Formats: sequence, C-alpha cells, structure tokens
Amino acid sequence: MEQNKQPAMNPDQTVRVLHEVAERSAKLIGQYAKKDHAPGLAAAVGDELGIAKAYMELYAKMMENPASLAAFSTNLMLDYMRLWQSGWMKAMGVHSAPVAVPAKGDNRFRDQDWSSNFLFDHLKQSYLIASRHIQHAVAQVDGLSPESEKKVAFFTRQYVEALSPSNFALTNPQVLRETVSSGGQNLLKGLNNLLSDMHKGGGNLHISMTDENAFELGRNLATTPGKVVFQTELMQLIQYQPTTPEQYRRPLVIIPPWINKYYVLDLRPQNSFIKWATDQGHPVFVLSWVNPDARLAQMGFEDYMLQGPLAALDAVEKATGERKVNLIGYCLGGTLLGATLAWLAAEQEKSGQDRVGCATFFVSLLDFSAPGELGVFIDEAQVENLEKKMNQRGYLEGSEMASTFNLLRANDLVWSFVVNNYLMGKDPFPFDLLYWNSDSTRMPARMHSFYLRNMYLKNLLGVPGGISLAGAPIDLTKVKVPAYFISTVEDHIAPWKTTYKGSKYLGGEVHFTLGGSGHIAGIVNPPSAKKYHYWTNASNPATADEWFATATQHPGSWWDDWQAWIDKHNGGEKVPARNPGEGLTVLEDAPGSYAMLRLGKKAKG
Repeated sequence: MEQNKQPAMNPDQTVRVLHEVAERSAKLIGQYAKKDHAPGLAAAVGDELGIAKAYMELYAKMMENPASLAAFSTNLMLDYMRLWQSGWMKAMGVHSAPVAVPAKGDNRFRDQDWSSNFLFDHLKQSYLIASRHIQHAVAQVDGLSPESEKKVAFFTRQYVEALSPSNFALTNPQVLRETVSSGGQNLLKGLNNLLSDMHKGGGNLHISMTDENAFELGRNLATTPGKVVFQTELMQLIQYQPTTPEQYRRPLVIIPPWINKYYVLDLRPQNSFIKWATDQGHPVFVLSWVNPDARLAQMGFEDYMLQGPLAALDAVEKATGERKVNLIGYCLGGTLLGATLAWLAAEQEKSGQDRVGCATFFVSLLDFSAPGELGVFIDEAQVENLEKKMNQRGYLEGSEMASTFNLLRANDLVWSFVVNNYLMGKDPFPFDLLYWNSDSTRMPARMHSFYLRNMYLKNLLGVPGGISLAGAPIDLTKVKVPAYFISTVEDHIAPWKTTYKGSKYLGGEVHFTLGGSGHIAGIVNPPSAKKYHYWTNASNPATADEWFATATQHPGSWWDDWQAWIDKHNGGEKVPARNPGEGLTVLEDAPGSYAMLRLGKKAKG
C-alpha cells in the first residue's frame, strides 16, 4: 500500500495546476458564450430520443397493475432486511454469505475495501440490490410497445449505472484513500483533466480514454510495411509488402468499416491480423476509407461500393494480374461486402465474369431485424432528427457515433474513465485499442441516411430486390461464393444470433464460427495470445439456438480455423511474391494520408 502513495504536491505545483484550471475555465466560458443556445434544448434532446414518451407509457402500464408494484416493494424490502441481518451477523463475527454480489466481469468493486470494510460492503450490496430490483421491475411491465420496452430497459440501466457508489468521491474507497494521501491534490488534478477534456470537445465533454501522445500511426501503430498504390475520393488501397518468398495466387482484399479506421486490424505486430495474414502467404490489400467532410455530403452507399470494393477489384487486377480475389468485410464493411457480392452476381449473369473466390464476414449484419441495443437509437423520429443535423453540415460527426457506442458499455467505456481521470486525478493509460477507438471518423449525410433507413428501419438488404445499387437489384440469394462468418458471443453491435440469421440469406456454402469476447477483442485475437475460445458446427440448422446446441467448442483463436477454411478454397497453388508498385504506381507509404487524418488533432492545430 505505501509504495502506491503519491507525495503531496508542493506549493509551486499547486499554483501551476490552479493556473491551468483558471486558464482552461476562461477558454471554455469564452467558447460557450460564442455558441447559439436554443431555448428548451434539454427538452428537445429528450424528445429526440423518445425517452419521456417511453417512460410515460411505462408509468401508465405500472399504474394499471398495482399488485405488481406492491410485489416489487415487498421483494425489495425483504432483500434489504436480509442485508441488515447479514450485516449484524458479520459485526458479531459470524460468517454470512453476501446477499448481492457483482456480476462476473463487473470491475467497479474490485478494490478489497468493497468486501472487507463493513461500510463499503453495505453500500455496495445496497446499490446492487436496488439496481437489480429496479431493472427487474421495469422489465416485468406488460403491454409496452417494443420500442418503449427497449428504451426503458436501456436508459434504466444507464441510470442505475450512473448512480453506482463507485462513481462518487465520498463513496469510493480508492478515491478516499487517494484524497487523504495526496491532500486532495487528486481532485484538483481531476478538475484540470475535466476542463482539458471539455476544451478538447469544444465545450462538450470528450473523455480521454488513453494517452493520445503515446501513439503515432506508422511509428508504433499500423506499422506493417506497405504502400498506397491506388486511391479514389473515398478510399486509398494499401498493398502490403510480402513476408514469404511465395504467395497464394489469389489476392486477399479487406473491406473495413468506414465508421472507424482500418488499423484496428494492424494495431501492433503481435496482434495485427494484416501482418499475420501476410505471414501466412496471402497477398494482402486493405481499403483505407477517407474521413469525409461536407464536400462529400452527397456520396451514397452505392458510391462506397463503386469507389470502394469495385474500384479495388480492378486496381488489384492491375497490381497482380489476378481477376479473381478473396474478400473480407468487417462490420459495416461486411454489410457492404454482402451488397457488393449481390451486385457482382447480377453482373455475372450478364457477362459471365467471376470475380470472387470466397468471402469472409467479420461480425457483419445482413439482417437487421434484431440489431441489439443500437436499435434504441434508431427509429423514425430519431432518424428524421439526425437527417436534419447531417444535412446542415453534410455529415455525421464521428464523436457522436463514438458516444453512442460507448454507452453500450458505459461502465467500461465511460464511468471507469470518470473515476480514473476526474476522481483519482490520473492520466489515462496508453492503450492501442482505445487510441483507435478514439480516432473518430465522419460519415456522409446521404450514405448514412440510406444505411439507417434501408437497413435498420426497413431491413431491406435481405429482401430480394429490396434495394438497388448502381442500376442492379440486390438479391443475396444469388450470392453463391463460399462464405465464412465469424461472430462473437458478447457482441453488442452485431449480435451473433442476428448475424447467423443474415448468413442464411446467401445462396452458397456457409461456414459459421462463433468466437469469444466482443465486437473488437473477439476479432483481434491472434493465436499467440492463447485467449478465449470459439465454436464451430458442420451443419447449418435453421436457427442460431439450434446451431449452438450442437456446436463444438475449441480453445484459442478462430484465426487458425479461418486459415484452414480458406486453404480449401485457395488450393495449394503458389506464385512468386508480388511487391507493391510492380503493377501500380506507389503513391505513398502505408498507412497513408487518409488514415493519418485524426479529427481531434486537427482541431488543435
């Protein structure tokens, strides 16, 4: 314990921090004064999300069933009585099992004092009991509309998570110890960190998740050697330097999402899927999407297809001489991959040209009937409001989308940083994945509106002819190429049961694999890490539950399973390795200028 104590700051340090606090406060006040503040803004925001309407419906339904309210109150009181009884027994030296314990993976109460100290243990259990009963009570209300039911469950969870005793200085034992040992300097530093984050967000709170000065693309992130060999308005195509004397004949082209940067697949050499695939002998290409501004406001979903994967196919052919490629799509990139394959299938009927050998979908939705908690933020009213904002500036601001994703895991991606940065007064730890997560990207207004309306609201991608792109009706049933789906069991963004349902739309052979962990960690899981596990099943029954019931669990990473699968479709033929620049002109070194644009850093300049 003693070695973790920090010496109190000397007077000069205190004066310096106070000066920084005053300076940042003055800047924020100035920024706020320059802004236009529409009356009733808070009420408008509530109406945008439909929260008030949902809770009014909840209140009405609860009043219709007073017996249920009485049962809720009684059960809550009984648990509190058991807690008091347990507390008295512990006070008298008699062992008593806790009434409420944190869920597995809940890191808020890891500190020893939450269990060993009577007061903090009581606080913890009181909170957990109330949290459990409140969420159970709203979940048991009958008669709510599906939209209201989802919103009530989601925002009730946000509410109870915000009120956790771990989020307040006086009820968090770690913060109290730090406050005493530093003479309150942690709170002063925390205030300075808070003001710094508000300044970075232009008056809005932009929580720092990592030390952004610790990373630089091309130096210690996105370091796999490669060259930008082609570009359009929307993407740069990177060709990677081979690491084997021979390569598979067929190139591997990766389509990442344009909600984030591609380098989640090339963070560090030890966890880079791009480097690993190159080491397996794949000629790897990746699309690096542009970070759009208002000039690209009218770029639509079909423009991303035409200037993205379709343009890449022609460029890769010039670079390697190969007309046929293997494709990977990640998240939104996988949704685009599905649409592109259907477009190519329609073209193949006319021209007879076969451009794709096999396709891989990383945590990708083709069906949007059950999109998980993201659906809370997507309904007609919210999409209309979002369209008004996007049409005014021409794009969706990346930080707004990032904030939505962070709320899906608020304890880990919001409140843990509030405690660390603002209550403990510590700087965030350098973490490559969180640096990438904070590297926000924008989305053009026209594209995003099309995506939300046709995929999430209307679920038309899986309907034959439901949408048309570049003059061709999209029909996923005509996609006959072998497909590998990898989804993850804890994914909040692309729930695996929904991705499984989407895989049934395709008309060819499908190999579905389920990995451990979530949307990012479950994908960025190299075999050398020896983490998690994955499930496979030789059959593809009608439902995800049936698939899982007969699936086989394997230890470690799914990457090796994917390599074995793609080996079967690649065949054993190898060719001399191709170097970037042999068929196309090198424009610049990877990671390229499109990826290097970081919105936060640009704002500081």
